[in-house]
Amino acid sequence: MANNTASTGLKVALGIALALFIGTGIYTSSLYNDKQKNEQELTQQKESVLSDLNIMAAKYDVALGENKVANQSLIDARERIQGLIDSLKVSENNVGSLWKYKKKYLALQDEMDVLLTENDRLKVENMQLATTLDSTNVRFEKSRMFNDSLLVQNTALANVVENAAVLSTANLKGFGVIERNNGKLIPTERARRSDKIRVCYTVAKNKLVQSGDKEFFVQVLDPKNNVLGVNEQVKFGEQSLNYSVISKFNYENGNLDICEFVTNNTDDDFEKGLYQVNVFNANELVSSSQFTLK
Repeated sequence: MANNTASTGLKVALGIALALFIGTGIYTSSLYNDKQKNEQELTQQKESVLSDLNIMAAKYDVALGENKVANQSLIDARERIQGLIDSLKVSENNVGSLWKYKKKYLALQDEMDVLLTENDRLKVENMQLATTLDSTNVRFEKSRMFNDSLLVQNTALANVVENAAVLSTANLKGFGVIERNNGKLIPTERARRSDKIRVCYTVAKNKLVQSGDKEFFVQVLDPKNNVLGVNEQVKFGEQSLNYSVISKFNYENGNLDICEFVTNNTDDDFEKGLYQVNVFNANELVSSSQFTLK
């Protein structure tokens, strides 16, 4: 009887122990599964935060790429995000650590909203400024072209005025004369009878020329192309001119009749043939004519 009782107690004890073992196994398995599930969820949340941080970093990269001038605030924020990404990758997978990174992410998110909003505002202002500058440059270019056109016109006008502000002559004539003892002059076409050659012309009125003392160089060439008269030379830069006589006069802004005498260079008679008369204002030929002595 006692043995049966002991056997029954042993069985009961074994049953209880087996139940406890099975229960412990089930509980342990449940704890392990919960741990695996929690770690998986933490890993997924960590990856989610990393993804959000990478998206945030990409937005900064876009903003920085659109700026021609470096924005230091954006650069600093981008570096903080990269530092948080690098730190999160090597962090422990626990709730406390992950919550700390989420809080930092949220703070960076708020900072990014402010910085990118400000960056967008600056971009709009820069675009408006660029448009204004382009418009200003267009107006400046038009003004420069207009001024250049005025300069060309003024230069051309100045050249016209300068070219117009010169004295000219009219009615240039040359002819031989016989000079009597009483000073009377008798025109002649005979070379042998001519004592001198008389050159007469009219200085034409020109209001653009200032009044005052002026001079022309008169040149008379005989049929052999010899320069008659004093035959002296005057230079104008690299150019030179041999003249017969200097015709000096006082110009008073009106027509002025002038006559000059040119003598032969020798005691011989004047040559028969065609003579050339030239009048120069400095080195510029003003007028020219011809006459013949027979």
